[in-house]
Amino acid sequence: MSAARTARFTDRLRPTIRLRLTILYTSLFLGAGIVLLGLTYLLVQNNLQRQERPPEDRAFTAAAGPAMKSAAPMPGEASQLTVQRVQGVLIKGREDYQRETLNALLTQGGIALGLVGAAGLGFGWLLADRALRPVHAITETARRVARSHDLTERIAYEGPRDDVKELADTFDTMLGRLARAFDGQRRFVANASHELRTPLAINRTLVDVAVRRPDATDDVKRLGESLLVVNGRHERLIDGLLTLAGTENVVVDAGPLDLADVAGHVLRQAAPEARARGVTADRLFGPAPTSGDPVLVERLVQNLVENAIRHNRDGGEVHVATRGRDGWAELTVANTGPVVPAYEVETIFEPFRRLGNDRVRSDRGSGLGLSIVRATATAHGGTVTAAPRPEGGLVVTVRLPGRADAPLRAAPAGRSASTAAG
Repeated sequence: MSAARTARFTDRLRPTIRLRLTILYTSLFLGAGIVLLGLTYLLVQNNLQRQERPPEDRAFTAAAGPAMKSAAPMPGEASQLTVQRVQGVLIKGREDYQRETLNALLTQGGIALGLVGAAGLGFGWLLADRALRPVHAITETARRVARSHDLTERIAYEGPRDDVKELADTFDTMLGRLARAFDGQRRFVANASHELRTPLAINRTLVDVAVRRPDATDDVKRLGESLLVVNGRHERLIDGLLTLAGTENVVVDAGPLDLADVAGHVLRQAAPEARARGVTADRLFGPAPTSGDPVLVERLVQNLVENAIRHNRDGGEVHVATRGRDGWAELTVANTGPVVPAYEVETIFEPFRRLGNDRVRSDRGSGLGLSIVRATATAHGGTVTAAPRPEGGLVVTVRLPGRADAPLRAAPAGRSASTAAG
């Protein structure tokens, strides 16, 4: 856990591409300014050194020289003022002038370079944003496609033939190929399922007619009942395939609904099966407003409740709860049953996957229930998670985007439990 937290903290410290570009622009600008300031310093220094004496020094020496030469030394003086001493003073003044000039150049040039560098940092930030604007458009398109599952949308970037244009065109090509692949897969599943329904319907009719004949023997009736059970199982499998293929499309018939109402309706429908298996249903319904396709959401809740009842022990329990939390509508379905290993939890969401050797017990379902649940939740912009219970069974939680404009209502007081689940 500590390693994961450290990795997340390190990722947060990494600068974004916009910040990296800004730093790069500013570094290049400051580097060029430093080089320019250094060259200016060398040129000014060289120009000052090439001048032996300033013009005013030469004029002063020329005017003062004859006077100093004709002046006779006065008795008692400690030293004599000579031309050499005056020239030494002038040379020292010239050196001080050169040093002060170069220091002023460095100081004022450094201050100016710092101010211009700060301005360059701001302009670099704006230029980096402008340079990354096409990339932002690609990211926003990819985000909309991920949310809506609409693979028909394209970036259609209009710009020069550069790297960004090539990236946008490549992304559009990828979206086109994905759209064709998913459409072909859905059409194949739908067409195959529809084609299989016709022979199954014919088989069910023929078997039903054969069983109902007056001269049918007991063996024929028992065989016919077994064939009808197998036929019904295949029909449920095809219905599951159709639903799984349909839920991967974009949800276009979305309307306001409450998961509490849907769960209550599903529990009432599942009451006979719960009574037959001796399963007790415990409900705790709170307001969970959301938006979605009512048929698909009902199928989602129905699959969860049916799985909780069928994959349960005799006299077991099913707990169904709904609530709104942090802008999400949550549905939780928990049941008792055999202990589920944690490493096998994720596999039950894959089509035709069952726990352990439960594949042979296909009377409990087609193996598509939780796959349909996850596909439906994903199509609505939600998530599905499952966790094993230590005493046995699973806890499945579905989260769908909440409806912000839903009116608040009081949650039902207390709990209710009934064997009929209704």
